[in-house]
Amino acid sequence: MAVALMWEARAVPGRGAELLAWARDQRLDPAPERRETFTAPQDRVLVITWWPADGPLAELPEPPAGLCQRPPHRWRFTPVPG
Repeated sequence: MAVALMWEARAVPGRGAELLAWARDQRLDPAPERRETFTAPQDRVLVITWWPADGPLAELPEPPAGLCQRPPHRWRFTPVPG
């Protein structure tokens, strides 16, 4: 079984590229099995990481002050069998 962590933040208008660069630069320790980064309208950035369910997890830290309109949203998901 695995765990997927989702992290989503909305940048201050016009600073989406800066938030994306910041998110991409974050190195997680330990490293996830898989990591994907997405963007969406309104300067949003989404990062999804996949982890072994029985291992340690690492989450993205808080972005620098003033970069986001609100605190990032974070969710943990586990797969549902078939």
